[in-house]
Amino acid sequence: MTTADRASLPFAGFSGGDIPDYEILNTCVQCGLCLPTCPTYRETYREQSSPRGRLHMMKGVADGQLDVLDPAFAGQMYECLDCRACEPACPSGVLYGRVLESSRIQIERAKRQRATRPRGERALRWLVFGQVFSNMRVFRTLSALARAYQRSGARRVLRASGLLRALRLEAIESQLPEMSRAFFVPRGQVYQPIGARRGRVGLLAGCIMSTAYADVHRATVRVLRRNGWEVVVPATQGCCGALHAHAGDIDRGRGLMRRNIAAFDEAGVDTVVNNAAGCGAALKEYGHLLHEEPRWADRAAAFSARVRDITELLASEPLRGTLGRVDLTVTYQEPCHLVHAQRVAAAPRALLKAIPGLRLVEMAESSLCCGSAGVYSVTQPRMSARLVERKLGHALATGARVIAGANPGCMLQLRAGLRRDHPELGGKVEVRHIIELLDRSYGVGDGG
Repeated sequence: MTTADRASLPFAGFSGGDIPDYEILNTCVQCGLCLPTCPTYRETYREQSSPRGRLHMMKGVADGQLDVLDPAFAGQMYECLDCRACEPACPSGVLYGRVLESSRIQIERAKRQRATRPRGERALRWLVFGQVFSNMRVFRTLSALARAYQRSGARRVLRASGLLRALRLEAIESQLPEMSRAFFVPRGQVYQPIGARRGRVGLLAGCIMSTAYADVHRATVRVLRRNGWEVVVPATQGCCGALHAHAGDIDRGRGLMRRNIAAFDEAGVDTVVNNAAGCGAALKEYGHLLHEEPRWADRAAAFSARVRDITELLASEPLRGTLGRVDLTVTYQEPCHLVHAQRVAAAPRALLKAIPGLRLVEMAESSLCCGSAGVYSVTQPRMSARLVERKLGHALATGARVIAGANPGCMLQLRAGLRRDHPELGGKVEVRHIIELLDRSYGVGDGG
């Protein structure tokens, strides 16, 4: 298309950097094999709410036939969960996640350039992405306040009074994770292996994992040590930047990525290990997200090549130590960014099956998104609620006492759904990280 041709189009299309790759858009052959894998299409059966429909809209913007801030386009880019389920189903290999996130960057950039973002929304994005998830001191301070709120009795009073409902904060408050009694703060800790040394790994502490799931980190360290790994927790690491990338705030996200690369490079680790699937998927994409930065491209690619999910690492070699019996019926909820983005499906199941006494019962649609997707449960509450209700229906049909997961967002979503939609269970069904179950087995087998 010539410059003159483009000038005659009704809209300017995408502009600047981070433009959705036109070759990726053209790779889609409109076969529709992605449709049955898409959670939003499964709920709405609307073509626009499918990967194929969204790719068609992206191409419309690229060709100047649709404005980047058209409400239908922007709405669909954010109704999508970015779960990547369409990618392994696509026979043409469309890298859907890349063009989706580039489209969101374009939307946010256009809002800023045209000054169309409401003042309240600007302030909220600055607070969330510019302060809370960019500065771990701020994040931990707010997490400590949340912990105090949860343990002081104020939560019980506010819930009973109806004030949260009156202020329309009930749904958001219900998503607030239960904070750990003691946070897992990275300070450069080094934990020595038990037995013959296999190597040196760096553990990503992250944000939610280090405050709401600090006990999962401690279990992770114990399990890694029992399997011969020296564990380092670099002090200067921070948030992985996944939420920023998903929300189109890529500049702040790249700053966090560069900081993490420097922190783990300085620590001199063989492998960067994480126990949060969403974070792991982002870490493995640093190479792509920083490939246009000359000073960081090679370092980012080398960093991403060293990243492993905790289940992926542990299942790569025989487990060491004595595993004790854990007599539980368990079903496994597959995190989208582990099974679809990272293509890790067998390793979590192998670890669960290695635990004596544990009975793994597969749920239907295990890999269909639960509706968490970062901040999706807040920004798209209706669709999120429909998806978690669907997921819990399948999970409870297995008769399992424990729903095992490998991502904090999914675990928060499932726990909130159980409290809201199944109060009759009264805590009879737990949501646990796979590593917690493995650590429990080691505690029995090795005497704690």
